[in-house]
Amino acid sequence: MGRWTPSSFTMQTWKWKAEYIQPLSYALKRKNIEVHTRDVPLVTIRFGGAMEIRESNSEDIKGKLYLAESGNIVYSKIDVRNGAIGIVPQSIEKAAFTSEFPIYEINPDVAVSEYIALVFQSEIFKKHINAIVSGASGRKRVQPDQLEALEIPIPPFNIQEVIVKRWRESQDRIESAKRAMDDLIREVDELLWRIYGEHAQRDILSARSFALGFGELGSWDLKSSRAAAFAITCPSFREMGEFVEEATELVRPYEDPEKLWPLYGVNNKEGVFLSAMQEGKEFNASYKKVKEGWFFHNPTRCNVGSLGIVPAVPEDAVTSPEYQVWKLRENSELLAGYTALMIRTSFFLALVQFNRVGAVKERMYVDNLKAIRIPVLPLEQQHDFVRRRDEALRMLEQTATIEAEAKAAVEKMIIGG
Repeated sequence: MGRWTPSSFTMQTWKWKAEYIQPLSYALKRKNIEVHTRDVPLVTIRFGGAMEIRESNSEDIKGKLYLAESGNIVYSKIDVRNGAIGIVPQSIEKAAFTSEFPIYEINPDVAVSEYIALVFQSEIFKKHINAIVSGASGRKRVQPDQLEALEIPIPPFNIQEVIVKRWRESQDRIESAKRAMDDLIREVDELLWRIYGEHAQRDILSARSFALGFGELGSWDLKSSRAAAFAITCPSFREMGEFVEEATELVRPYEDPEKLWPLYGVNNKEGVFLSAMQEGKEFNASYKKVKEGWFFHNPTRCNVGSLGIVPAVPEDAVTSPEYQVWKLRENSELLAGYTALMIRTSFFLALVQFNRVGAVKERMYVDNLKAIRIPVLPLEQQHDFVRRRDEALRMLEQTATIEAEAKAAVEKMIIGG
């Protein structure tokens, strides 16, 4: 027995032949390449192993940064127990991590990268990880030598491929359901661009130059000038301030230090998502409350689509104080479901581009959002989009069952027997 902890007595073991059980160091090689340029993006690892570019820049980090490339394995020393371990995706060619995130290369002669990723996300692997930190006070880190010593099954390539294929099949079905929502957003997008083309007296969004009278300028900068020109050329479009309002309700999680708070984030892939369950003692400031049907966005990344509607969430759900939280006014002429589609379109993001403020790091606050001018569809047309969005959401909900079944099947295959 490696550790005298309660979990050690109940630890489920691998059921493969002994020759297939190897320490992780057999398949992984530690990588320590320091990043000397600050133009490599910082990346974060979410629970579940997904990776995405962080909001902060590498210039904001004082310590050393280390290089990871697509296909590398990276894990969080603190949150690996929660599944914060995964493979840098092909969409991120290079990434920078602090020393809190050890980086590895996979030995292609030994293992299939997707198989290793599936092992990392298996419940049995997480139990082995938690056995390492069980009984420790505070947020104990899992050090590289501890991870590398963990034994996992590394069967022949053909068996690894069978396991990976089972998972891929479920993901293909899930992607099909996601495409239904993407297609609906694309349809709204095409409609908005068409309305713009029909109503605009001249094309301001793509124009490289335009003329304004002195009295029409709000301030001496290109963004404000373009916004003014857009308002003039699309007089029938209406400011979002007619339909939305700020919804800031502050919560102090630190006043309940032992409570687990559901912390929500937003990105340009999933919209609003559960980022973490965080203890109150880990908060050092007031956070913003969020409710189902409200909206919020990342002020520095809204231009690339980090906006979303809040789904069904617990009553104590919160988000970062930096995020901008807003909601539809009572009896608004915009429907929530339609608005959720509209804010994900390329047309809306084009409007966001010149409704941000700041010289170095541009941001869009709620007041800037309210100044955005949009075409307002008839309610009957909005209701049709809402109905179809609800259908797409039901399809996505069904994918949760598909994924759960696939996860159980893959888990069983990984355990062996």
